[in-house]
Amino acid sequence: MYGKKSLGQHFLRCEWVVDALIATADLSTDDTVLEIGPGTGVLTQALAARAGEVIAIEKDKRLADRLTYELLRKKIDNVRIITGDILRLPQTSQTRFGRFEAGLIRDDLGIGSRHYKVVANIPYYLTSRLLRMLLVTDARPERMVLTIQKEVAERIVAAPPEMNLLALSVQAYGTPRIIKAVPASCFAPRPEVDSAIISISDISDIFFRKNSVDATSFFKVARLAFGQKRKQLVNPLAAIAGGKEKAIAAIAAAGLGPHARPQELSLEQWVALSRTLTNSSRL
Repeated sequence: MYGKKSLGQHFLRCEWVVDALIATADLSTDDTVLEIGPGTGVLTQALAARAGEVIAIEKDKRLADRLTYELLRKKIDNVRIITGDILRLPQTSQTRFGRFEAGLIRDDLGIGSRHYKVVANIPYYLTSRLLRMLLVTDARPERMVLTIQKEVAERIVAAPPEMNLLALSVQAYGTPRIIKAVPASCFAPRPEVDSAIISISDISDIFFRKNSVDATSFFKVARLAFGQKRKQLVNPLAAIAGGKEKAIAAIAAAGLGPHARPQELSLEQWVALSRTLTNSSRL
């Protein structure tokens, strides 16, 4: 069966990719695994053989029905299939700053208070929004192992002077690492670009707690700055600092030069800038 391009469906066809995903996730029968977009169930069945429970969310009802039948036929009973859009399940808990309530996500997925891991071959279009949703919730997974577009994976692990908002968002909550490149030939239908397996481990909000920084203010500053990423920081931050002169002073107080650009800053420098602006502005 081939996927629907409208849903970004590209089904795995290389067994070594499935093996690499599972090995990287380091699964045991104590693990609950969330899989987004199980498609034909190639990965789902491999996950079920190693994890205690698999919760698979499939947007395409025809695929969900087909997978349900296949699992019943093979007497695989530790997989629960939810038909729906992962981005819409916790929609009632989303705030204007993109935070989600842990209880609603756990209730919607039936995870309860358990720790869980995310292992999935996700549609390309879903990547940024899915990562943001799973990282900002209090119900964060302890690890994510995903196949995503190779170019996006490279952006996620970027370091200064090539930082970007996606990299900052992921690296503030966890440790991303590219495991292996995956050629387009490992998917059907074949996408136009190559993919990569990426692991995001040690997921928590400890970065913000350790640095006594409010995540909402931190990302408000970052979004403003990266909205004009090729410009010097002073220009986009003038509005929240209370004018250009105050922005220059805040940037200097954070230990940054007057010509600093957002892609050049490390996580620690973002912390310093966020603290300075929080103390001196209307954030």
